[in-house]
Amino acid sequence: MKLNVYNDPGHGWVAIKRSVLIKLGIEHKITSYSYQRGQTVYLEEDCDASTLIGAAHDAGITFGFVHKHTDKRSPIRSYDYFKPTTGASA
Repeated sequence: MKLNVYNDPGHGWVAIKRSVLIKLGIEHKITSYSYQRGQTVYLEEDCDASTLIGAAHDAGITFGFVHKHTDKRSPIRSYDYFKPTTGASA
């Protein structure tokens, strides 16, 4: 599975469908430092992306990454803060 990684000069996010987080049982572990838009969640690079990668590794899922960079402020920063739809919030 290929995942898009978005970076601006100050931060980065990994885009993933919410359904994958639910399937891996980690939606409730994602923090409000990540963002959401529609059914796509943009996992902040420092903690939440690591949560995804660890859970995927445990499930035998591997990812490839496609990097996308902007020298400007990413529009991701204006998306809604992440809120889980299942389980307890992190």
